[in-house]
Amino acid sequence: MNKIEALAKMIDHSILHPAMTDADLLRECEIAKKYNVASVCVKPYAVKKALKILRGSGVPVGCVIGFPHGNSSTEVKVFEAQEACKDGAVEVDMVINIGKALGGDWEYVEDEIKAITDVCHGNNAIVKVIFETDYITRDEDKIRLCEICTRAGADFVKTSTGYGFVKQPGGGYNYTGATVYDVELMRKYSGPQVKVKCAGGVRTLDDLLKMREAGAARSGTTATVTIIEEAVKRFG
Repeated sequence: MNKIEALAKMIDHSILHPAMTDADLLRECEIAKKYNVASVCVKPYAVKKALKILRGSGVPVGCVIGFPHGNSSTEVKVFEAQEACKDGAVEVDMVINIGKALGGDWEYVEDEIKAITDVCHGNNAIVKVIFETDYITRDEDKIRLCEICTRAGADFVKTSTGYGFVKQPGGGYNYTGATVYDVELMRKYSGPQVKVKCAGGVRTLDDLLKMREAGAARSGTTATVTIIEEAVKRFG
């Protein structure tokens, strides 16, 4: 595998914007096929459609659960995960219950992650647990989540959804997304079998290379074309 192929295999091509249509899904899946990325990450309704488009390409279909705010009940998230797997998703990106984590109800958080992980593993799907680090800002909470995900058997810990816009006291919204600092911290405090996925704001080749250096094995991005075409120019 050359440098460009290895970079492409870090990318989960995200097709998640709420305004995206089926025509957008087709276009973006064709991009995923062209660049032979690690996976596509789609909305739950789109799993079957994406599978049809990507059939024979070798690019697997992933799906989000409880996205983007993580507020569904555990039972609903489990059902979503079951349906996604039944429809053909082999990767599941779930959002934790952010409020429960911020409130310190770690038993709830761990039970939910374990329940979804067990369902997905029972269907031969991998699980990526999204912390949403624009809201989960304290290092001790991120570390606790890494420890929980390790115990629960999650396959990945993931920084962000890409939709964690935080209202500022003076007005307006702030968004950070993935940072090198958070990727390094999550790599350090997760078990060796747990990989790290960054997402949110990874839009250039240099962004991706920095995240890889920090310990990320995957990155969610919509900027696949920009990243890989820049890699072709740089690495030849």
